[in-house]
Amino acid sequence: MASIDVEIGLIGGAEMREVALCYYNPDWPGQYETEAVKIRRALRNHVLQIEHIGSTAVPLLAAKPIIDILLVIADPGVEAEYLPALLQTGYQLRVREPKDDQHRMLRTLARDVHIHIYPPWSGEVDRYLLFRDQLRASENDRIEYERTKRRLSQKVWADMNDYAAAKSEIVEAIIARRRADLLRNAT
Repeated sequence: MASIDVEIGLIGGAEMREVALCYYNPDWPGQYETEAVKIRRALRNHVLQIEHIGSTAVPLLAAKPIIDILLVIADPGVEAEYLPALLQTGYQLRVREPKDDQHRMLRTLARDVHIHIYPPWSGEVDRYLLFRDQLRASENDRIEYERTKRRLSQKVWADMNDYAAAKSEIVEAIIARRRADLLRNAT
């Protein structure tokens, strides 16, 4: 039996793209809803959870005009259950990371929607939601995060993943504050 060569990691290699931040657009939630409907229609009962994440999910926060979507399915490693339907819907596979909780990332051809796919047991699901919810709840965190993004957007990045990695310190601090707030409120 011949083996099938499956590309792992960043499909298509690194891409140099300008980090162009826009003022918050109140149309972004509606754009998310449109995509969520397409995803639910394509995957039907495979969708366990779907959420608008990232900066476009935070009112008043400047962002790259890319709608980030968190999609939770039972096992992203079983691509036959969902990947053909998403490809047929107009998305393309950009990331396949079996060692990172079976993470997959798909995007539209226009590169204005990113779908981050994880299983329900992945800690990344909670991290995305903690981060988003803290930015929604804390004006100070939102302002600090936007300042960081604006400073970093002035640099030239060989790949968008490098830009994302440069934000990791502030992202971790914001997630930690959300966890602390939740613990404080639980007692």
